[in-house]
Amino acid sequence: MVRGKRIVVIGAGIVGASLAYHLAGKGANVTVVDAGDVASGVTATSFAWINTTHNAPDPIASLRSAAIREYHRLEQELPSVKIRWTGALCYGTNTQPAMALRVNRKRIRELEPQLKKPPEHAQFKAEEGALDAVHTTLALITGAQAHGAKLLTHTRVLGFKTQGSQVTGVETRLGVINADVVALAAGTGTPALTKLLGFPLPIDASPAIFIRYSAPSGIVRTLISNPAMEVRESAEGAWLAAEDYLDDAPHNQPAAIAMRTARTIADELEGVTSIELQLACVGLRPMPADGIPIIGELPSLSGVYVCAMHPGVTLAAIVGRLASEEIMDDRACPALAACRPHRFFPR
Repeated sequence: MVRGKRIVVIGAGIVGASLAYHLAGKGANVTVVDAGDVASGVTATSFAWINTTHNAPDPIASLRSAAIREYHRLEQELPSVKIRWTGALCYGTNTQPAMALRVNRKRIRELEPQLKKPPEHAQFKAEEGALDAVHTTLALITGAQAHGAKLLTHTRVLGFKTQGSQVTGVETRLGVINADVVALAAGTGTPALTKLLGFPLPIDASPAIFIRYSAPSGIVRTLISNPAMEVRESAEGAWLAAEDYLDDAPHNQPAAIAMRTARTIADELEGVTSIELQLACVGLRPMPADGIPIIGELPSLSGVYVCAMHPGVTLAAIVGRLASEEIMDDRACPALAACRPHRFFPR
């Protein structure tokens, strides 16, 4: 491990913040650069469910399975990180609930007594939870700064400084910031940055709708996910919901979908005497073309490390730690083997 290694992290969302925190904690000289504010991108519009299950064969299963343990570690290291470990109640999909997680209607009524029509069976993932993505990102940045990291917001990266096949810094309106490693954690902005280096990564901006309501507290006790709704209560008592983006037709604008979702929630739950829309907006998630995170060095180019993924909230803690170990120790982590950028650039 080389203490004092100069590292520029581009992106101050939850992934970049986690990377900066773990790098600074290992003795790196970290500078975080973002074109906007901390957590001003898709992090601000995340439903922020720490969801560790995946139906299809999953090349990153080991990362998902470690996610919850890593967030418990962060809670110990950073007391301001507070996660609501309510569990997640999921039902109504085409997949049958795993027997180990399966609960019957009696147990469902105990978990969510306000459900008007509880299903016969559901899947209850008691270990899962959700967080305030903005608050957690700020806590990670503050933790990084406690280890000496610098933060430059409203500072757009204009280009890269290179020497042969080595990236040696970034160019900004403030001048050049020299670096031994530049870490790209800019979400949907990452492909534009890698294109400047000659490696256009296939990362789509995948839209999703984030909704926040004012509604009576204490009705939703877990995180409920079914085909009709995905809803949870925040630590502050707001109700949060997530919906698929359909298209840009007037009747499918975020506010219109939010009103339909509110009616659905009131139909599904007892005691919803009022539900008032506070926010409905579209967030753009960085979705690699094959659905697998892109983590690691670009081929035939040293000094640059990519960290782009969905689900960013779920994986931020574990990937922040593992990627920081790779960057600081120059040693490949087997758990990240399926995520390498070179899969998009066959020789």
